[in-house]
Amino acid sequence: SGLWGKPTVVDNIKTLASVPPIVVRGGDWFSSIGTPASPGTVVVSLTGKVANSGVAEVPMGTPLSKLVYEVGGGIPNKKNLKAVQVGGPSGGFLPGGRIETPLDFDSLAEAGGIMGSSGIMVMDEETCMVDAARTFLSFVAGESCGKCVACRVGTRHMVGLLDKIATGRGTEEDLAKLERLGEIVRASSLCGLGQTAPIPVLTALRYLRSEFIAHVVD
Repeated sequence: SGLWGKPTVVDNIKTLASVPPIVVRGGDWFSSIGTPASPGTVVVSLTGKVANSGVAEVPMGTPLSKLVYEVGGGIPNKKNLKAVQVGGPSGGFLPGGRIETPLDFDSLAEAGGIMGSSGIMVMDEETCMVDAARTFLSFVAGESCGKCVACRVGTRHMVGLLDKIATGRGTEEDLAKLERLGEIVRASSLCGLGQTAPIPVLTALRYLRSEFIAHVVD
């Protein structure tokens, strides 16, 4: 049920595409695909440093490694994998060491990310994680409706701190500020945009902190 307790259909393309085969084949058939907690399939948009970019439909629970190296054809020019961002602009960065993470809601949440829009961007060894985090946070900050202070002001302050760090003017204290502010924005925002906006920064700091420190120290 949705608005006013009435039957409601979420009109996104994945929902509409899933309904006919479920009606024809039944719920048990649909639940046999994927994982017990995340049944069915997921449509992903695979972009970034992969040989084959595009859209693919895979069972829930498919390891990220299969998407990158089988569906995506691997990383061009024999470069090493640095990170995979899962969930679209406000999705989390998972490092190469987490490449076997299954693509399902619970596994991604445990890793600090989200399913989000199922956008998957692959980043190779030449990607600067500070610049990547700043790019995605800047985009999300620009999407803020401005209704709540946490999102409207907090995300812009976070972008300002990332600007300092990226241009060699940051301090280790700024890294602590960035993390604390990210947690505040995440906890205090009124809608999903603000609640997920800091995730790229927080996961980059969690898994690839050495790059931020290098910007500050070196």
